[in-house]
Amino acid sequence: MSTRCALVAMLVAVAAIPAGAGAQGGRDVFQHADTASLHRSFESLANAHHGIVGYSVSNLDTGERFERRGDETFSTASLIKVPILVTVYDLVEKGQLALDDPLTVLKLDKVGGSGQLQFLHDNALITVHDAAWLMITLSDNTATNLLLDRIIIRRVWDKMEKLGLPHTKVHSKSFLRNSSVAMDSSVKYGLGVTTPNEMARLFALLADGRAVSPRADSAMLDILAHNDAFDKLQRYVQGLDVPHKTGDTDQVRTECALFPLQSRVVACVLTKDNQDQRYMIDNDAHVMMAHMGEALAGAWPRRPEPGRRP
Repeated sequence: MSTRCALVAMLVAVAAIPAGAGAQGGRDVFQHADTASLHRSFESLANAHHGIVGYSVSNLDTGERFERRGDETFSTASLIKVPILVTVYDLVEKGQLALDDPLTVLKLDKVGGSGQLQFLHDNALITVHDAAWLMITLSDNTATNLLLDRIIIRRVWDKMEKLGLPHTKVHSKSFLRNSSVAMDSSVKYGLGVTTPNEMARLFALLADGRAVSPRADSAMLDILAHNDAFDKLQRYVQGLDVPHKTGDTDQVRTECALFPLQSRVVACVLTKDNQDQRYMIDNDAHVMMAHMGEALAGAWPRRPEPGRRP
């Protein structure tokens, strides 16, 4: 079993253990952190940032949580691709779509920005699963648009509303504002909108197997664990495969992640109106989020490595 597959199996197994459940000898399975100190660290980093910062941090197994601007709306940038992924897998679960359904990459479909499909030959044939994989792991914009053409944008709205996430919406296809289903919101927020609490809630549902189904959610977590963008919350975190998704535009940097520590911790950090708009690893928002991820990963104990005694 690969490391990432083992990660997903562990997340599913942990989800089945009630918070505070006893282990052998009556010890608690999950240890608590000094969340007051961790919250102060997050606040210090956010207060020093030249831009607006919102975040939501939740330990799914201990119930510990804290937030900043948790219910305020933020542009998502490519983080909105996670709700699109959930909607795709929901349709697959219902039998209305299949992961091996073919998609043709026409010249008309190709858009710029991140991704590789734009460089394939015209009329290349891929599958729904290929597009979903590329949308998350490489944040492929052409793959995203192919999926939105197939599933219809408003279905993403419907799925998020059914999950209790009414402020989480995709507005248009990537790089194609003329495809918008809500032009005013497109102009204000760009590709998509959410709140720190709502996106954290979506990751929590995935972790608990309740976004679509345990099987579908495990498959989506595996895709998210193969995302190779490590310049934000993951930058200083070693030895963990973390299901996550990021997003970047000039004034917006975002990430939501599920940290598989001894307990499962969801962290979503959204920023807007950033003064530093450089596309480089040491962008101010990236550095701030990197220190947040480092603090979070050190706040709770990790699970022992297989074969090692705790």
